[in-house]
Formats: sequence, C-alpha cells, structure tokens
Amino acid sequence: MASRGTVKASGNFNAGADAEVLYKAMKGLGTDEDAILELLTARSNAQRQEIKTTYKTLFGKDLIDDLKGELGGKFETLIVGLMTPPIAYDVTLLRNAIKGAGTDEKVLVEILASRTPQQVKDIIAGYRQEYDADLEEDVCGDTSGHFKRLLVILLQVNLISLLSSPLLFFSSTNRNVPVSPQANRQQGIQEGMIESDAQALFKAGEQKFGTDEQSFVTILGNRSAEHLKKVFDAYMKLSGYEMEESISRETSGGLRDLLLAVVKCARSVPAYFAETLYYSMKGAGTDDNTLIRVMVSRSEVDMLDIRAAFRRMFACSLHSVIKGDTSGDYRKALLLLCGGDDA
Repeated sequence: MASRGTVKASGNFNAGADAEVLYKAMKGLGTDEDAILELLTARSNAQRQEIKTTYKTLFGKDLIDDLKGELGGKFETLIVGLMTPPIAYDVTLLRNAIKGAGTDEKVLVEILASRTPQQVKDIIAGYRQEYDADLEEDVCGDTSGHFKRLLVILLQVNLISLLSSPLLFFSSTNRNVPVSPQANRQQGIQEGMIESDAQALFKAGEQKFGTDEQSFVTILGNRSAEHLKKVFDAYMKLSGYEMEESISRETSGGLRDLLLAVVKCARSVPAYFAETLYYSMKGAGTDDNTLIRVMVSRSEVDMLDIRAAFRRMFACSLHSVIKGDTSGDYRKALLLLCGGDDA
C-alpha cells in the first residue's frame, strides 16, 4: 500500500551532505533554523536516523544533543520528535504519560486506540527494552476501573489478533504459537454476532437505568474494526442513536474518552486524528503537546487522508488552522509537515 503521508523519503539522499548542512546551521554564533526545519521535514524518519549516525561519525557529537542546545520551546520539541524513531517516540510518550505527575490519559487513549496490532506489539517490546518494565503492569498501576480494563484489553487484543494473522502464523518466528479461538474471533466480521452485539450494547446503556460499562468495554474492546462498523449500523437502526451519542450520554471521564476513541478509530483513523487536531487548536490557547504528537506521528502515515477528513468535517483546511494558531519556526515546520493547503 502506498504511503498516505505528506513526508516521503528523499530521492537523492546523502546522509553525509545532510549532516554537513545541519552542522553548519548550528556552528558559530546564531542558528540557521530554516536550514534545519527545511531539511528534516523533507526526509523520512529512516533517513533522519542515518543522518544522526553519520553526524556522530563525522563530528563526534550527538545530533539530538546539538539540536536541543540550539533550539528551544515547542520548535525544539517538534524537531526532537521528528528525530525519534516512531516506536521509540510512542514508547517515550506512554512512559511520560504514566510516570509523570498524575496520568496523561489523553496520550494513553490516543496511542492505544489508534495503533495497529503490529505497532502495539512493537511498543510493548520497545517499552520493556527501554525501561526494563512491563507496559501493561505500568498502565494497571496508574489507572483504575473500567478505563484500566479497556486499556488492558487493547494491549491484549492487539497481540491476539496479531497471532491469528495467517502471515505471522506461518512465519519462522511464530511457527509454534498456538492460535486461540479468541484470536480467530478478532478477525473480520462475525455475521451471526452483529445483531446480538448491537442488542447487548442497547441493553447495557439506553435501555437500562444506569449503565453496564462492562458490556461496552467487552464488546468494543474485543471486535475488529470491520465488525464494529456493522454493529454501529445495527445499533443505529435499533436505538435511533449513533454509538458516539450513547457513549457520551452513558459514560464519563477517561472511560468515555477511550470508548469514543475506539469507536472513532473503528470508523476512520484519519477522521479521528482530524478531529483530535481540530480540538487541539480550537478556542483559547493551543494544546501544543497534542498538535506536535499527531503531526509527528502521522506525517509519514496518513496525513493526506487526515487533511481530506479535516476539510470535509470542519469546512476549512488544516493548513489554514495551523497557520492561524501558531507562529515562527514552529509554524513553518508544522506547515511543511502538513504538506499543502486544501482551502
């Protein structure tokens, strides 16, 4: 599948020449921020890693340390994010979300609801390698109730659905992995369960005094996106409500946010991120952490689709909103990652 990202690998790439450009941009008095942001937003993450290695070889210095020494604020955070390999970026974000003062539930929700099974598997492995800790245990230690339960299911189910993928099952590394019946249920659409899932959700929420949160957690956590889309249609016919409306009414707090993210990502991951970006910039002030996180992590994945969804959902372009809400080198770099205006 062709990448739907705005950032692509550079065709005539030369890591040595790029390392020289960056070194010159930071050498002596003053910093050439334009040279830095223009170069790094025009290289893929894999190419940035090569530049980092070559920089160390040529100049005996750590490129990220040098960038941190020369840049500051939000611009620095954005550039350092771009210089981090994608899985390592997610691992660091999750660690900071759990281990900082309080829990940044927004980060847990966004990453665990939107990443593919393979990415979640890699994140779990990367987390263990980096921090010698178990991500699931750390999540459990920092969250509670149904919110915790659904996060754990997302960590488990992603692994289960991976194990049941035929490609992985027949690969040499996984030859001896037994595929559980539960794993097979994750894949595709189970026609016989669409109606019963919709009924169970209706009974757990709209039809009940109070809410049976566990039914929402179990069904929304354990089904494939394709299956859930059919369940949402059946639910709409049955109840007269969109799934999102019922969740917003029937649940609250972190659990509501996580259930909504799961539903929105089942419908369309780009639309979920378009909405996330919109609300990071809407109203007074900007949620720069969210803006940076999404622009960095989706620039090579599906930013073209996010832009299209943004235009459709909010009748303005992502480019124009970023332009109106940010400034300076930070704005220039974000606009290059955005990759064009759909006005």
